Amino acid sequence: MTGNSTALITHPDGFLHQTPASAPEQLARLDFVLRAIEDLPLDRFDAPLAELSQITTLHDPAYVNDVLSRIPNTGFAALDKGTDEETFLSPTSRNALLRAVGGPILGVDMVMAGKARNAFVAMRPPGHHALRDTVMGFCFFGNVALAARHAMDAHGLKRVAIVDFDVHHGNGTQALLWDEPRALTVTSQQMPLWPGSGHPSETGAHDNVLNIPLPPGTKGGFMRQAYADQVFPRLREFAPEFLLISAGFDCHRDDPLAELNWVEDDYNWLTRSLCAIANETCQGRVVSVLEGGYDLKALGASARAHVQALLRAGD
Repeated sequence: MTGNSTALITHPDGFLHQTPASAPEQLARLDFVLRAIEDLPLDRFDAPLAELSQITTLHDPAYVNDVLSRIPNTGFAALDKGTDEETFLSPTSRNALLRAVGGPILGVDMVMAGKARNAFVAMRPPGHHALRDTVMGFCFFGNVALAARHAMDAHGLKRVAIVDFDVHHGNGTQALLWDEPRALTVTSQQMPLWPGSGHPSETGAHDNVLNIPLPPGTKGGFMRQAYADQVFPRLREFAPEFLLISAGFDCHRDDPLAELNWVEDDYNWLTRSLCAIANETCQGRVVSVLEGGYDLKALGASARAHVQALLRAGD
């Protein structure tokens, strides 16, 4: 392994977080992603179990304990009946939840140590909707926000950027880092769409949040112009020392949960563009973390295009 490589961080425990057959967030998602990239020249590593102390840097300790205590002995436990009634725990969910946090943290450590140029974390469940004390939208813990906090606390970084291109607004990431002046959170999302947040007026406590709403039907060309006009200049101005990506692939035209019209090449272009900025500002330090994407074929193809761009950036 060289420092110019792309690391794939994953673990079979990602398949142990089971959900009801009707749930869009299902273990087949991870299977399709991993099969789509299995022939690519990636250095593969196991996602470790996160320490609870790492999770409580941003989540209420009582909430973390409550989530883990509600893992059922049999069947499924729905944790969010007051919100969307779709975030479930199964008897074997614990390690998946902890490795979904541990994977991005390992990615940060590897890239900071020069053991990889960049990394893709293929784990589930996703995390960008999880609030400090609330389960939401298939998400339990803020995987990417926690990795950003780790980069700042463990490695002393003063400027960490997150770009979230999932079709649904990363309300959890935004909320967890709202008061963090060292973090710039950039999200593009379909609007209107659940969860209803992500308006441009939401700018963070330190002008550290940038939201890019995209109307239903938006194609890749519109997205590319929006990023070129708004996101890329903001990233260059911020000059991050590390870039984290919340990689949701549900903007694809075939995704059943939204109404944007991106294709695989749009994900490749956006990833290449973000990596180019990282090359300018932070020695190419990028860790990308799987979020959404619910048409299995489109998810696999889009993830492959994304990872191919990460590999190209590391050449």
